[in-house]
Amino acid sequence: MTSSLSTRLTPKELEERLRAIGAERYHNRHPFHRKLHDGLLNKQQVQAWALNRYYYQASIPAKDATLLARLPTTELRREWRRRIEDHDGTEPGTGGVARWLVLTDGLGLDRAYVESLKGLLPATRFSVEAYIHFVRDRSILEAIASSLTELFSPTIISERVSGMLQHYDFISKDTLAYFTPRLTQAPRDSDFALGYVLEHAKTIEQQEAVLAALEFKCSVLWTMLDALDHAYVHNNIPPGAFIP
Repeated sequence: MTSSLSTRLTPKELEERLRAIGAERYHNRHPFHRKLHDGLLNKQQVQAWALNRYYYQASIPAKDATLLARLPTTELRREWRRRIEDHDGTEPGTGGVARWLVLTDGLGLDRAYVESLKGLLPATRFSVEAYIHFVRDRSILEAIASSLTELFSPTIISERVSGMLQHYDFISKDTLAYFTPRLTQAPRDSDFALGYVLEHAKTIEQQEAVLAALEFKCSVLWTMLDALDHAYVHNNIPPGAFIP
């Protein structure tokens, strides 16, 4: 956990602390992530990653909707509504969730099975639901701060797309269509969230809370990869989970 602050940070110092958390804890450092990008996984292991990650992607709009309902101003609601539209789309077949299903289709997974969530690892379910509950139950400031992993996502997306296209003959640019819009959406969203946090985290207690919120979100993403590595690299697939 984040150590207690002895003095209130300036906005610049707070941003530096937030970025340091990403440098230390973002899941681009996870061994499973490195294997995925470096071409060290087989197709079945990539399938397991995409299937489990689908639950996270599909849950983002639900997570954002719990926050949207609590936002006090039109401006904030308008900003956060855009995030929901980015993922749910504005009509059938559009949005990030639909594009993720293009990925699972391309990997040969049955779409009905993916959407049923029957093959999820228990840790995936618990991690994603913990994130939804965090955003629903914590302060608006903490909920917005937890989204700041998007500060670091353009780097991981660039690595993911280039690495997977280079190393896996079963991956194409069309398969990875989810990621292209995120290269512009994530910086836009993180710029807004960072500005909000830096403006509203004024007390030591608030600053400690936003730092802890970002640590928590990094832990959610890290735990999901821990579970994939344990199950599909080290062959400890739990009962009921996807079996390649």
